[in-house]
Amino acid sequence: MKPIRLPEPPGSPKSTGGVPDIFEGGVYGIIRRAVIIGNGFPASENQSIGLVRALGLSEKQTFYRVTRPTGGVNEWLHWLPVSVHKRLYYIISRIYRYSRFLIATRAKKLLPQPRENGGGIGLSSVLEADVKNIVRMAKETFEKDGPLLVVASGRDTISIASSIKRLASENVFVVQIQHPRSHLDRFDMVITPQHDYYPLTPHAQEQVPRFLRKWITPQEPPNEHVVLTVGALHQVDSAALRSAANAWHDEFAPLPKPLLVVNIGGPTRYCRYSTDLAKQLSASLHNVLTSCGSVRISFSRRTPEKISNMIIKELGTHPKIYIWDGEEPNPHMGHLAWADAFIVTADSVSMLSEACSTGKPVYVIGAEHCTWKFVEFHKKLRERGLVRPFTGLEDMSESWSYPPLSDTAEAANQVHKAIAERGWRLRP
Repeated sequence: MKPIRLPEPPGSPKSTGGVPDIFEGGVYGIIRRAVIIGNGFPASENQSIGLVRALGLSEKQTFYRVTRPTGGVNEWLHWLPVSVHKRLYYIISRIYRYSRFLIATRAKKLLPQPRENGGGIGLSSVLEADVKNIVRMAKETFEKDGPLLVVASGRDTISIASSIKRLASENVFVVQIQHPRSHLDRFDMVITPQHDYYPLTPHAQEQVPRFLRKWITPQEPPNEHVVLTVGALHQVDSAALRSAANAWHDEFAPLPKPLLVVNIGGPTRYCRYSTDLAKQLSASLHNVLTSCGSVRISFSRRTPEKISNMIIKELGTHPKIYIWDGEEPNPHMGHLAWADAFIVTADSVSMLSEACSTGKPVYVIGAEHCTWKFVEFHKKLRERGLVRPFTGLEDMSESWSYPPLSDTAEAANQVHKAIAERGWRLRP
């Protein structure tokens, strides 16, 4: 295999010769810590964690999470803004408790209480994203610790991040990952994939009736505060891959080469499929097994049981194939470090972005099932030579390469520049 040089995480601006902080703007202009605001979805939270890592602040980060009430009627309320959802749930729960009291008084029988958010799944140990607390901390510690970097990702974090920016604009630099759909000036920077602007293209406009176009966002092209990426941000860089290669050496080094890693996601709104794709994947994998030394298959949290069961039934007994059972430790980073090639289902922007950051061959299956902005995403990947369609006719012993996708490192560089323009700088 031809060695690939991967991008290093960007460091802090070079020292000007050991000049004390007081002569370079003082502590007030140096960002030494970060707050991450998550939404409970690993794919979104991984983007924020990856950016903070690339900026060198992993050891000085505090993690908060926006949580929603779960269970019962709450499953029908997830389309609401999180603040509205919580208020409505509060009203419903008060009505329920009052009704419960009346019934208990008459029938002497208690109705079961709905499970509180986080009950039994560990959310109680995660800091709840509270705007007032974060703003207070940013203001009270500004003179001692300098400005605060706030990084958020996902729809549920928008109101929290924008409120922090509004209430503590002189003390924070706020980065929103994934497009907030409107009012981008609520943030210091927005980082989002190019395909989020697909609705503005002529091809997309043709697909939307004229009377509905004003409801499709975004409605304006990116401004100077928007950083565009090809895919999703993540934590995979050369240092992470070297660490994973060492950690998983004993398990992966003895495997026959080439090692083919297959990552299977699940159907999404813009990439719908069922067991038909599982059958296609199984048949195509059988065709390339003669050119493979080993095959490792992993499912994601989104993989439907009927798809995983079919894959296990069709491929689970082959001596060259090992299917991860989902038990810890998760071999994902080991797969990225040791694989010679990847096959990834077309539904996952995150898995494809991580695989393409290795510079190794990446084959995509199921792109023909994708619609809307996912079509644009796959088009960009192909145009840059990052992926090829998986047909089942490939010789996996033949390798090919490309400049690794480095969205996270490039986004981190843009953060450095924007902070410098404000008169601040980052120092891990």
